[in-house]
Amino acid sequence: MSRERGKPTFAAGHRLRFDTTRETWILLGPERLFNLDEHAAEVLRLVDGQREISAIIDDLARRFDAPRQEIAGDVIALLDDLRGKGVLRT
Repeated sequence: MSRERGKPTFAAGHRLRFDTTRETWILLGPERLFNLDEHAAEVLRLVDGQREISAIIDDLARRFDAPRQEIAGDVIALLDDLRGKGVLRT
């Protein structure tokens, strides 16, 4: 459960945006752009600096009627990857 603690937020200079031209969610950072698949976008749309990782997992598991353990693994892996790239902090 400890990996589900913390309230992720975007690091300075990073933001989530809907690109109307491409009709997709993107993550913008200083001199970087991440194209997001729909699953990553769903997770990142819940990152607000107020919500615990466990609450993000619960919300997605409920909305997609998917096993919580499976959702947790995917969410934690995504957040860990983006933390490692300096995009998120907790």
